[in-house]
Amino acid sequence: MAFTRATGKHRRPSKARKASAGAAGIAGLATVGVVGSIASPAFAASGGGQNQSGIQHSPQVREALAAPISDTLDEQAYDQVLTAEQAKAETEAKEQAARAKAEAKRKADEAKRKAAAEKAQKAHEAKLKAARDAERAKLDQYVLPVEGSYVSTGYKQGGGMWSSGSHTGIDFHAGMNTPVRSVAAGEVVEAGNGGAYGNNIVIKHKDGTYTQYGHLNSIGVSVGQTVKAGQQIGLSGSTGNSSGPHLHFEARTGPEYGSDMDPIAYLRQHGVKI
Repeated sequence: MAFTRATGKHRRPSKARKASAGAAGIAGLATVGVVGSIASPAFAASGGGQNQSGIQHSPQVREALAAPISDTLDEQAYDQVLTAEQAKAETEAKEQAARAKAEAKRKADEAKRKAAAEKAQKAHEAKLKAARDAERAKLDQYVLPVEGSYVSTGYKQGGGMWSSGSHTGIDFHAGMNTPVRSVAAGEVVEAGNGGAYGNNIVIKHKDGTYTQYGHLNSIGVSVGQTVKAGQQIGLSGSTGNSSGPHLHFEARTGPEYGSDMDPIAYLRQHGVKI
């Protein structure tokens, strides 16, 4: 901050003014012939415009005698004003620096808060996306109808046990009341007694194909219900035309008997290892 010098009586007296006042005083003293009396202690002690002899001094002499005291007072006043201005300027500078520091801290805190909020938002969005992707993956996922099982009777195998003369699906090895799962997401279109199939379930999948689960001991879903891949839908058994506990599984192009297709190829096409 630039400092300004006070005006009026607080302006520091100039050297020119001092010199002028001194010259005028000496000239006045020479005129009245009292130069020698200026140094007199008696005159100095009088403190007025008249000495002990009663001689009256001219205005010029009195001004010359008073000038040094007036100048000293003016200089002291000026110094006081200057000191006050300097102190004020220093105080204002400190206050401005403190405000600037506080503003910088506020901006830094705001930037930090904003960055943290953006990070949290991105993490939340990533979590939602992962959940959606996982859900979509489940919709496209296919699994074995009996976990860890194997095929005990193949597709189109001949024999007198089947009215068509051949096996329209495959049999998975399963003991009584083994959990049976939906191989993929879909909607239950049949759940109940299926004649020779005993207790059976038929599910329609989003690609338009159907799967059937026969000879169940119990059914755990109802028609119209939506199921996910791997969801338990019932327990294996030996109901209907069956020689013992197992799961009869079919893949179909439609919900009815006779629309069967190779179930092993169907499951492998959808990534199931069998």
